[in-house]
Amino acid sequence: MSRRSLLLCHRKCEHGPVSASIPLWEPLSEAALADQRGTYDRMRAACPLAESPRGVTLFRHADVTAAATDPARFSSAVSAHRQVPNALDQPEHTAYRAAIDFFFAPERMAALEPRLRNIIHEIISALPRDVTVDTVTDIGYPLAVRAQAEWLGWHGIENELLAWMAENHAATRSRDRSRTATVTAAFDEIVSAQVQRRRRMGSDAPKDPTTELLSVTVNGTLLSDTDIVSILRNWTAGDLASMAAAVGVVVHFLAAHTEVQVALRAQPGNLAAAIDEMLRIDDPFLVSRRVTTTAARVKGYLLEPGKRIYLNWTSANRDETVFGDPDAYRPAENAAHNLVYGTGIHVCPGRPLATLELIVTVETLLSLTAHAELAPDAQPVRETYPLGGWWKLPIRLH
Repeated sequence: MSRRSLLLCHRKCEHGPVSASIPLWEPLSEAALADQRGTYDRMRAACPLAESPRGVTLFRHADVTAAATDPARFSSAVSAHRQVPNALDQPEHTAYRAAIDFFFAPERMAALEPRLRNIIHEIISALPRDVTVDTVTDIGYPLAVRAQAEWLGWHGIENELLAWMAENHAATRSRDRSRTATVTAAFDEIVSAQVQRRRRMGSDAPKDPTTELLSVTVNGTLLSDTDIVSILRNWTAGDLASMAAAVGVVVHFLAAHTEVQVALRAQPGNLAAAIDEMLRIDDPFLVSRRVTTTAARVKGYLLEPGKRIYLNWTSANRDETVFGDPDAYRPAENAAHNLVYGTGIHVCPGRPLATLELIVTVETLLSLTAHAELAPDAQPVRETYPLGGWWKLPIRLH
């Protein structure tokens, strides 16, 4: 953000809330996008919240948590299109989550684990040693696509998904809404084709989660194809890019913190907590949207009904009042307050799958290599809104 905007935030917050005058900022300015995490750190220190033409962003852990756990006042119904279950409020949200959360049950993840291990073993085994490779494109992308195809039974379209990921990323970075809409529609076609294929096959359809969704009921009624496509889009479209970004963050942390890498090689311990802490320090899942249903106040500032709200998870996960030094690696101490997967009724349903994929990735990487380091001949490049983390992460495996 600009120096002028930051100074404005400081002045307003130092002198207390000004009626109907929330501090301003520019979240998509070149300066902010060049250093998103640093910008959020500075904003959080200056102001609890700030407004742009896009809406009001909450930066601090307590305020983000309060809004996320108050769905009556901070509604998730922010999209013009039906999004199941992300954009549903209670009681509808509760009914849909109850119907689909079992897809991530422990026994299902346990059955999937050996197949994921084979995939990740193949990916990392195939990488050359002692030369520079890119973590995101050479590990993150193929892992995300192949894991989702294996889980959902979408075998044979991995290359199509990879091509879509590349186009989606380019469209997002272009900030061209028409291009983004085209890419979104293209993904819906990919998903719809999988659903219709199973309908045509009838009893011969493969026994996978995609087929199972055809028989799921909510309040005694079968899911519509529109809702099935929405659920599958929620499980895949966002998760493909998110998983690639998460892999980049975790591998960067291991490569940049040799002492942690060495310790985990010697004694992995609670890898889930370790990975969650790496993601807390550099949370690639930037924001979630809400809209106020009634007047609300945050630190004395008035939020009018209908105000678009952004819950900034990346900033909240680095709040010094909760975590002390936000860059300090303390998995056990920080676990209870970690917001990487959100909180409240919309806490990420796919967390068990994401955690499993990341654990298996780290275990496989550590078992098949002696050391992973940041490449000396190329620089990492940061990802940009709406994701954080790394766009390019050159490393060397030894």
